[in-house]
Amino acid sequence: MIGYLKGTILHFESDGILLLVDNIGYEVFLNSQMLEKVMSQNTNDDMISLHIYYHQTERQPKPVLIGFETLEDKQFFQIFITVAAIGPMKAIKAMTRTVGEIAMAIEKKDVTFLTGLSGIGKRTAEKIIATLHGKVERFVEKIDHTNAINPDEIPVEIPNISNQVSDVLIEQLGHSHASAKRMIYEAFERKPEISTPEELFDEIFQEKR
Repeated sequence: MIGYLKGTILHFESDGILLLVDNIGYEVFLNSQMLEKVMSQNTNDDMISLHIYYHQTERQPKPVLIGFETLEDKQFFQIFITVAAIGPMKAIKAMTRTVGEIAMAIEKKDVTFLTGLSGIGKRTAEKIIATLHGKVERFVEKIDHTNAINPDEIPVEIPNISNQVSDVLIEQLGHSHASAKRMIYEAFERKPEISTPEELFDEIFQEKR
């Protein structure tokens, strides 16, 4: 069983890397965020260490190696694939946001966020919440708050149309007050010319997609 690999990147592939370890090349699948990070930060001469999830079954006799930056990310993945109809390959493709963000969405029962993940429809999102709610709280703290916006510091100049949008985000979609204020603020940062509630909604959910 392969649980950890350290080597150099022989070349990049569309959904992972070929990792050279002691003259042996291992095909390792990575989620899209991890792949982008590795491509931007590593060259073919850099050493990279990955925690490996090894998958092989009678139906899947060819071994599949999936790489994770941390042991915690791998542990979350192993919990994630306990959801019915989410196998390892579907799970790794769905992890287009950080583990902390996905865990928080599960704990908040945020169906809208989860349906924004690749390959996850509404029914699957509801299955994820039903199966994992209350089981992934420890991963929420993995969210990187380094550049997070303090909701209490949101400028008062933001147009009043935000109040209407905030009410919908909180009362109908289940977001917290802080989360709603943060999404609205970030939408105005990206597109300050927003002038109607409809435009504000479009910008918020365009970003989530």
